[in-house]
Amino acid sequence: MFSRKIVTDLKHWAAQERPKPCILRGARQVGKTTAVELFASDFECFIRLNLEKEADGAHFKRKLSVKELLQSICLAKNVRIVPGRTLLFLDEIQQVPEAVTTLRYLYEELADQLHVIAAGSLLETMLGAKQISFPVGRVQYMFLHPLTFEEYLRALNEQAALEAYHSLPFRDFAHAILLKHYHQYALVGGMPEIVATYAQSKDVVELAPIYQSLMTAYQEDVAKYARGEASAQVIRHVIESAPFEAGNRITFQGFGRSNYKSREVGEALRTLERAMLLKLVYPATAVKPPAMADRKKAPRLQFLDTGLVNYRAGLQGHFFQYDDLHAFHQGRVAEHIVGQELLASGIRDHAPLGFWVKEKKQSSAEVDFLLPFQNLLIPVEVKAGKTGTLRSLHQFIDQAEHAFAVRLYSGALQIENTHTAQGKPFTLLNLPYFLTGRLMAYIQWAIER
Repeated sequence: MFSRKIVTDLKHWAAQERPKPCILRGARQVGKTTAVELFASDFECFIRLNLEKEADGAHFKRKLSVKELLQSICLAKNVRIVPGRTLLFLDEIQQVPEAVTTLRYLYEELADQLHVIAAGSLLETMLGAKQISFPVGRVQYMFLHPLTFEEYLRALNEQAALEAYHSLPFRDFAHAILLKHYHQYALVGGMPEIVATYAQSKDVVELAPIYQSLMTAYQEDVAKYARGEASAQVIRHVIESAPFEAGNRITFQGFGRSNYKSREVGEALRTLERAMLLKLVYPATAVKPPAMADRKKAPRLQFLDTGLVNYRAGLQGHFFQYDDLHAFHQGRVAEHIVGQELLASGIRDHAPLGFWVKEKKQSSAEVDFLLPFQNLLIPVEVKAGKTGTLRSLHQFIDQAEHAFAVRLYSGALQIENTHTAQGKPFTLLNLPYFLTGRLMAYIQWAIER
């Protein structure tokens, strides 16, 4: 068990006066249960109910009052409530709709006595089918993703690298070691079981059975996502094909070289997005806030974890042939791990992940990511090469009212005063991509300078 950032977030939640029940969202196997168990060490009394077990779920089906419900649970688990120091964890809550309804009353009647966390992997899909929703205004949501680079370094006990990562600005002499660790992170990915095994063995070959078991588990979950066998077949195909398309802009019609229609694939993709196995990242055309996503344009596909993408698409061997993530698979691995970091590090908590496009017959352009910062939209490119080759970034800056951009690459930290092909001066923050999780801090640092 290793620490996760979500544990700190949960501590802030618990410190609130009368905290609402916390709904912890995330795909299967991203570490939700382990994170709650780590957090539970702060409490004198920890009660975990796995609602996939009939005995644990039965408490909520007896139509008891909230106080009677709590007494029933305490008797069954042989525990005593310590007011204000008790944590109740309802795992796999989607299995018992009555437990979802009870959350409201646990908050209204017992918020001063116990903290409540609920978790599940298929919440929207399962509860939507049963026409049940979480009580509006009575719960708080948190999201758990695969490990960030910072969490990965902590799991591998790389304390010196962590210290270098947190220095601002980081020191040049730390560049080589942080770049090496980041390439390992991009190769291995951030699934907790994978990282824990790699931390012990340092052997990528040993990870293959775990990658396969994860992919098999997601395939076996298909029946839970699907409305019927026909729907299950499409979802199964999308899960199998998604790692090969990760990082690409996709069309729904014929996705993954299939004969499936746009409507079928779209429904499958949206179902898997609700299960948090993938994300559809839509483009925007604006150069200032708000950057509304254009859902009429082709989205880019972000899969759950880059390590799973590498395994499923057969890319792992390439990591030992190149020193730069941009150098193979058309730079898609570099873009995908950056997208994963932006999602997992919380940078995009208040806005969906997005990118910028300008699509005209004579002049098309695409910038990898858009990042709202204060009253600006900051263009972020994941690119190797000379700054003069950043054609799409130049087109964005030419249209924007500001003159600041970011390039993530394998090179050194550098603030560069340059100009677009049209002659507009602008400031370019060149940032090693292993600092993606610190991007907001470095933008603030660069602007202040």
